[in-house]
Amino acid sequence: MNETPPKQKLIAIQGGYGAFHEIAAYGYFENEEIEIVPRNTFKDLFTALKEGKVDFGITAIENSIAGSILPNYTLLLESNLKIVGEIYLRIQQNLVALPGQTIQDIHEVYSHPMAILQCQRFFDDYPEIRLIDSIDTALSAREIADKHLMGAAAISSARAAEKYKLSIIAEGIETHKINYTRFLILKGRNGENHDVPEVNKASMTFALAHKIGGLSKVLSILSYYEINLAKVQSMPIVGKDWEYQFFVDVEIENYKHYTQAIEAIKPFTSGLLILGEYIKGKSIME
Repeated sequence: MNETPPKQKLIAIQGGYGAFHEIAAYGYFENEEIEIVPRNTFKDLFTALKEGKVDFGITAIENSIAGSILPNYTLLLESNLKIVGEIYLRIQQNLVALPGQTIQDIHEVYSHPMAILQCQRFFDDYPEIRLIDSIDTALSAREIADKHLMGAAAISSARAAEKYKLSIIAEGIETHKINYTRFLILKGRNGENHDVPEVNKASMTFALAHKIGGLSKVLSILSYYEINLAKVQSMPIVGKDWEYQFFVDVEIENYKHYTQAIEAIKPFTSGLLILGEYIKGKSIME
């Protein structure tokens, strides 16, 4: 009997081919048949997932230097999509341009705002260079190649430089070399089940009124059940003065204690929602 080959997974990424999102996708889905589906913006990525056009999506959520990508928390909350995994990618930013260009030839540099933030110290030595925000690192590199832009450069991955036949005129220009971006893997509306038998991490969100001791009560309960906090992110709720939405990542050693803790904090929160339960992500390099 002929075996049916495994179905190729469609993975939506933000940005173009060669983007760090693509590198992270191949790192997470290693040894699996995947097809990358580029989307220009994070909003486009979430739309593709909600409409069932792709099986999974991968989205950056925070960087160890530039911090959290707050708009993506809002997109996650509004999407009703589930987190099924995560991965950490060591980011090396490179200044790339058309072959033959040198740093002295460059007058403008294009890249995603987060990438520019990660490289600010490098450009302090080149005040004459204008830094221009774009929607993506790899798409910036592609535009320079497609339009043959002289005097312009992009901040991108080495993979993007190779793909678009650009030269790296300065490598590793990120301010801090221990520079990681955390990516979340999200299941699309029609994506196959991605259940994990023994999860050890979870993400949740809840609202909390601005009352004395409100958050401390929740954190005390989690501590009582020996739940380790990996991250706490707060965002003001638009239209509700002094009320906040919290996004909390916890590590799970005892699943029973975890479920007991969730039940125990419910009276002190509103709209408690588990965004996903998954295996703690590994760290990879490009």
